[in-house]
Amino acid sequence: MPSQVFPTKNNLIATKKSLNLAKLGYDLMDRKRNILVREMMEKLDNVKTLQSDVYAAYSQAYSLLRQAHLTMGSCTEYANCIPVDNSLDISVYSVMGVELPKIKLGKSETNFYYGLESTNSLLDEAYIKFNEAKELTMQLAEIQSGVIRLADAIKKTQKRTNALSNIMIPKFTATVKFISDALDEKEREDFSRLKVIKKTKE
Repeated sequence: MPSQVFPTKNNLIATKKSLNLAKLGYDLMDRKRNILVREMMEKLDNVKTLQSDVYAAYSQAYSLLRQAHLTMGSCTEYANCIPVDNSLDISVYSVMGVELPKIKLGKSETNFYYGLESTNSLLDEAYIKFNEAKELTMQLAEIQSGVIRLADAIKKTQKRTNALSNIMIPKFTATVKFISDALDEKEREDFSRLKVIKKTKE
């Protein structure tokens, strides 16, 4: 590639400028990658904790529901009394240009929509525990979605960083060396020619 570049001072200046831009781009990409990796690692730590919390919440909720079934019979008609929660709100925030989801549930009061006289405390506890599990599931979904997006962005950033480090910067460095060496050689030749002309004149 360097041999295809005509060795002139203008080309040397332009190539040096491209080299400096490539180095700056590499520094920025490297910094971006490090910030994204740190953000992802923080989220992964939360994922491990939340996964166990979600599992525990659902286990307790289903255990309470089974006990309610045993003591009351079918709970289907009571479950049908509870309205569908449509309060989910999804927005995004940016980390180094990567859009990450922010999921919120509207403020929910624990209202018992079924008649309390025909139910028992086991069903109430199951309902409360399912609400807790719903909140934890929402938090887990937000974090897992963020981790997936961050991992994808890190992969793309790593590719660009590698391209700059392994291809562009070495190419521009070699081109600068080629042009500099060619110009130095031309300068030496011109100097030698001038010496010969001067001797001839003398």
